Amino acid sequence: MVKPLEPDKILVKMPSLRAVRSFVAAAKYLSFTRAAEALCVTQAAISRQIRELEAHLGVELFKRTGRAVELTEAGNIFYDAAYLSFVNIAQAAERIQSTSSVKPALTICCSTAFSALWLSRRLPDFFAGNPDIDINVVTTGNFLQMEPGVHPDLFINKISDPREGYHSIPLFHDLIYPVCTPAFLRDNPAISSLEGLSDAVLLNLSPYGRAQVAEHVDWNVWFSFFNINLEKRTAADKHLFNANDYNMLIQMVLNHQGVSLGWHHLVAPLVEEGLLVRPVKQEVVFREKRHFLTYPESKADNETLCRFRDWFLGYMHDDSISVSPNEG
Repeated sequence: MVKPLEPDKILVKMPSLRAVRSFVAAAKYLSFTRAAEALCVTQAAISRQIRELEAHLGVELFKRTGRAVELTEAGNIFYDAAYLSFVNIAQAAERIQSTSSVKPALTICCSTAFSALWLSRRLPDFFAGNPDIDINVVTTGNFLQMEPGVHPDLFINKISDPREGYHSIPLFHDLIYPVCTPAFLRDNPAISSLEGLSDAVLLNLSPYGRAQVAEHVDWNVWFSFFNINLEKRTAADKHLFNANDYNMLIQMVLNHQGVSLGWHHLVAPLVEEGLLVRPVKQEVVFREKRHFLTYPESKADNETLCRFRDWFLGYMHDDSISVSPNEG
């Protein structure tokens, strides 16, 4: 005999979702009349639902002064939580409904830096040639753990096999060199040598909070290839700024705030446009590490996926980022 389940305390204590929806609408517009119009019900229904909710919670959620209403302290607390919950539910429903969309869609998973500095620049070209395909981009710092319900069609990352049953195409090596703005170089000419660069304002990519599956390269690692030890810097030296957000570092560089390490595949367009320059010629290439384009083996012949894959690989070839620009 199956043992009966104990009552679920959370679900049992939950107020009526219909009442909560009426409250959220009234709180959003601070008007029972406008809430009724938004939900296509009568004002009397809104008032009744809110009275039931207040009775359930044992507190007043609104201060009523004539026709005007305003939230109490308890109302503000409940509105913040309730509104966010409804937004999450609506987004989940939209995600589920979109899977049955007539227009085919691809979900691409990549890092925030790749999406902002590489993908966003080139997607308009893909859309121009493929107006019948929708693209969903999911950014993450941990490719081994996806949000429930998220099943990417393609990964662009540094893991050759992020999941079982996926096929990976090797792309390019990591090519890393310092970058700054022309103005910063002009104001700090000493950074045109490695010794001067080691004493400059350095914007550093911190390992904290980043994915554990990708090797980490920061200024200490980069300078070690040239037998320079940054630990010899003193408190009197210019500051070393740390952040685990690469987009933030590049924006600070563009704002003339210091020198950052540039990943060639991300900063090359900025260098070509003259927005950034390389203050020294030295660079480091990690030939044992590659980026990969990864997709399910079961979708290897999927027309939509193949069109994006061919477009993407074509850009990789045109950008010539598979090898160092200084190689033959």
